[in-house]
Amino acid sequence: MHDMTLPAAIWLRIVPAYAMGYFLSYGLRSINAVIAPELTQELGVTANGLGLLTSAYFLGFGLFQLPLGVLLDHYGPRRVESVLLLVAAIGCGVFAAGQDLPTLALGRALIGLGVSACLMASFKAFSQWFPIERMPSLTATIMVAGGLGALTVSTPVEMVLPYLGWRGVFVVVALLLMLSAGFLMLVPDKTESASSVSLAEQLRALRFVYGHRVFWRFAPQASLSVGGFMALQGLWAVPWLMTVSHMNRTEAAAVLFNMALAMLAGFFFVALCSTWLMRIGIGSMTLLRAGMGIFVLAHLVVLLDLMAPAWIWPVLGFAFSLSNIAYPLLTAAFPVELAGRVNTALNLLAFVGAFVMQWGIGAMVDLLSASGLAADQAFRATLAGLLVLQALAYVWFLLPTKPVARASA
Repeated sequence: MHDMTLPAAIWLRIVPAYAMGYFLSYGLRSINAVIAPELTQELGVTANGLGLLTSAYFLGFGLFQLPLGVLLDHYGPRRVESVLLLVAAIGCGVFAAGQDLPTLALGRALIGLGVSACLMASFKAFSQWFPIERMPSLTATIMVAGGLGALTVSTPVEMVLPYLGWRGVFVVVALLLMLSAGFLMLVPDKTESASSVSLAEQLRALRFVYGHRVFWRFAPQASLSVGGFMALQGLWAVPWLMTVSHMNRTEAAAVLFNMALAMLAGFFFVALCSTWLMRIGIGSMTLLRAGMGIFVLAHLVVLLDLMAPAWIWPVLGFAFSLSNIAYPLLTAAFPVELAGRVNTALNLLAFVGAFVMQWGIGAMVDLLSASGLAADQAFRATLAGLLVLQALAYVWFLLPTKPVARASA
């Protein structure tokens, strides 16, 4: 039973504790881009090596999502995230001490594993403590913390590198992760947070989640739109802007920075306005439908060059920020004790989509280029294919007309 009158003091203990973890998680996801020159110069890490390091992070993060959901529902978010943040701290220590590529990859994999609970644990905790109508704003609050983490590892980290070095930066982050774990241990527990059911029953419930039609209403959009955006933002946006829009690297980086700011603004918008919008009749489902519709249209505008990149890519980032409303909406359709598995099941598909899209875009561009298309035409044809898939996923999401009802296991 949710406490509709949760004291402000309890709110201030719960939300900042989980926000701090996600702040560090998102920063660690992006930090290699900042220290890449130092890694290349000091250790001789090649571009392929840097790609391996990034893959190690996402490998550790993605593969742990399904067992993570079971652990969150079985032991509760506070315990699980606290332990995993210590694993991330160990990973930072290994990375800071690494002298070769295998050691650095191991450190990155441990970091990815260690921060894999930061977002999902917050969703689980909020579903225990707060009423459902508070979920969109709380979700957006956590996403704002992540956005701030991504911004923090750009200029601020670059400024301290001459003083701390990249190894010193990771030592500092390891200390912050331990501090965050200690902060979480002070968060109050819900008495029902640790499940008494057996592991076999937990796994049967996971099969129930993956087998339910409500889940598969949201799943294609998570894989193709959310995953597709992560693939573009994380790798292919700059090559597109340089090859198709004929920008230099500085101009392309400025577009990405503005897109990140627009994404952050979208998180703030949901955090501050979703409750008010609900009061005037604009519910979370309506907001999600509108955001994903704008997302598909923005991709079409990018493809057809109907607007300057400096304007349309931030629209894409803002629309993407609304996609996170899907997590509390989907969670609301299942029993609260399944919240961890529901969120991690959807998150896994988003990361699988990001992996497939990131690899698939490059493979398709190479294939089309080898067949005789110019590089910009190959990019356009590839993005057109992705856009068709995203549009189909959006239509599939729109098909059900009745409200999402809570499923029973």
